Amino acid sequence: MKFGFIGSGNMATAIVGGIIGSDIAGVNEIIVSDINEQSLDAIYNKYKVATTLHNKEVAESDILFLCVKPNVVYKVIDEIKDFVTPDTVVVSIVAGQSIEKLEKAFEREIKLVRVMPNTPALVGEGMSALSKNANVSENEIKYVEKVFNGFGIARVVDEKLMDAVTAVSGSSPAYAFMMIEAMADGAVMNGMPRDMAYTFAAQALLGSAKMVLDTGMHPGALKDMVCSPGGTTIEAVRVLEQKGFRGALIEAVNACAKKSKELG
Repeated sequence: MKFGFIGSGNMATAIVGGIIGSDIAGVNEIIVSDINEQSLDAIYNKYKVATTLHNKEVAESDILFLCVKPNVVYKVIDEIKDFVTPDTVVVSIVAGQSIEKLEKAFEREIKLVRVMPNTPALVGEGMSALSKNANVSENEIKYVEKVFNGFGIARVVDEKLMDAVTAVSGSSPAYAFMMIEAMADGAVMNGMPRDMAYTFAAQALLGSAKMVLDTGMHPGALKDMVCSPGGTTIEAVRVLEQKGFRGALIEAVNACAKKSKELG
């Protein structure tokens, strides 16, 4: 199995690391192209995979990852479309670009998987949503899903959910970082050194998320477990409710999904 990557940025690097780390493929089965020689040097120095400045050299891979920005993806497709084989599974992580748009750009039948990952993939804790076109077999989508499970959790979803995916996982690390920063500010107000405050806040969110995933319990039930009658936590929850904490998050996710629809 030959894996090709067009683009060698952070997400491509995360996927390459996941493939190698999960023993899905060896370094000799991966080739990466980019116009940026420094970026190629970085991924070579990290993983010792083959690199090239020419996109056409990776186009005939068994699985071809498009890891470029939306403003250049159609130029790249125009360059490689005649070199992609009928058996190649093209995996696009290009934000906001629908399966239909990408299919039209190739101007012929192709096997295409659209993926929305997120930045925690860089530390092995990504959340990725996958949608396929009609030409991709069940075995092929399961294999691509396995790749993305190599650096977090992956799920196959209907493409119509991709805007919601963008809002609840693609963009949401920014919401989490804001929450960590705000929690740490509150701790600093109460005398805690800032570096320590970031550690306490970040680990609390990490552990809480793991409890949701590992226990399968409703988040509200887990919240209730922390809230002793007349205690400190329920007082904090009261203030959060008073200030519209949940409503603000709901509106933020909804606004993000709406913007995603507009861009698509």
